[in-house]
Amino acid sequence: MSGDKGLRSSAKKITISPLDELFGTGCEAGQVQDIPIADLHDFNNHPFKVLDDEAMQEMAESIKESGVLVPGLARPRAQGGYELIAGHRRRHGCELAGLDAMPVIVRELSDDEAVIIMVDSNIQRETLLPSEKAWAYKMKLDAMKRQAGRPSKENSSQIGRDFKGKESREILAEQAGESKNQISRYIRLTELIPPLLDMVDSKSFAVNPAVAISYLPHDEQEQLLALITQLGCVPSLVQAEKMKQYSADGKLNAGVIEVILSEEKPQPVKVTIKSDRLKKYFPAEYTPAQMETIIISLLDEWREKQAN
Repeated sequence: MSGDKGLRSSAKKITISPLDELFGTGCEAGQVQDIPIADLHDFNNHPFKVLDDEAMQEMAESIKESGVLVPGLARPRAQGGYELIAGHRRRHGCELAGLDAMPVIVRELSDDEAVIIMVDSNIQRETLLPSEKAWAYKMKLDAMKRQAGRPSKENSSQIGRDFKGKESREILAEQAGESKNQISRYIRLTELIPPLLDMVDSKSFAVNPAVAISYLPHDEQEQLLALITQLGCVPSLVQAEKMKQYSADGKLNAGVIEVILSEEKPQPVKVTIKSDRLKKYFPAEYTPAQMETIIISLLDEWREKQAN
């Protein structure tokens, strides 16, 4: 927890909405109720996975000993019961702990308000998969655009803007602690067919070439998937960009994909920075993953400045 606090204080972009802001307090927000787990239904298209991993077992044990310390958040469903907005992992932890009910705050929320709260209450977890970030960012950005309304005649951009004139994507980037380009790359991953996106999650397919492949129509992605299985290799960034260009020119087919995949891949450039050189820039409690997040974010900013 101390590492998370240090990361938020050093990276000024990263902002996490406090629980009071997300869930509300006082009578207007509704009181905490013990609601039967059977009445708590999944949020529609919930992008975050609930896994029976070690962390979940630890949560279940904690719930057995101390109960649910932070209530979930739900809204009433027209067809009965409640739609769970925040607390899917806690609900499963309650099930594993043998509980029949869970403390929940019930609020009336619009679809867009519910999406934004659902994403904000999950997105800062360190163990998120690329697919989880991709769909979460897309869902929140779409909700933010709808809330911002259609662009004015003076602003022909199709990207929603808030009253301060910022693009919705800029605001999302600031809130998530990512660069605007990184947000765009993650959202592009939602255009991948599910098996290719699963490969990104399993780290057998790197994010950058996967982004390039996301521009291929799904039938071409299916052809690529079949050849990846057959040949036992995935495209490098150079190969993926080549496929993207062939596809844009209307010249990509299974034969061309196979030829490109069969090309000899250049040896990757490996850059190693000794830990003692990095330590002076980060608090002592930072993990390597936290350091990498900050470094990549700064490099993205540097690249954007070079392009301007």
